[in-house]
Amino acid sequence: MSESTSFSRGLYFEEFEIGQKIVTVGRTITESDVYGFAGLTGDYNQIHTDAEYAKDSLVGERVAHGLLVLSIAMGLAVRTGFVEGTVLLFREITSWKFVKTVLFGDTVHVEMEVVNVKALRRVGGGSITIDVDVLNQNDEVVMKGTWVALISSKPA
Repeated sequence: MSESTSFSRGLYFEEFEIGQKIVTVGRTITESDVYGFAGLTGDYNQIHTDAEYAKDSLVGERVAHGLLVLSIAMGLAVRTGFVEGTVLLFREITSWKFVKTVLFGDTVHVEMEVVNVKALRRVGGGSITIDVDVLNQNDEVVMKGTWVALISSKPA
């Protein structure tokens, strides 16, 4: 199965195949990202926002919010265009694991593989299940899990 990095338009349900792989570009996690996320969510936990406090933590420095990195991973995935104009709904995260901390300055990218497709005529398309790995600049998995989305069928 081939590997893709960008699409000129979203794929319709019928164009997804088990084993299909999609890889995103990278994005560096900045201090500004972390503080913006803290402001948006109200999560000003010291492990994210207090350098002196974080020096004595398990990691020894500030770390990015796990949910920030998950959100960035989703953004990177969407940025490829693979569901542009064809996604009906993002349905669920069936599993998710935070494997390794993400530090300020780490660069992450996403590698996805389609593992299931299921036609759902009542929604005008089908369900795709994608295994997702978020990797850092050293190609270490920092997060992994499974996403499910509903995708529209090709127009008649």
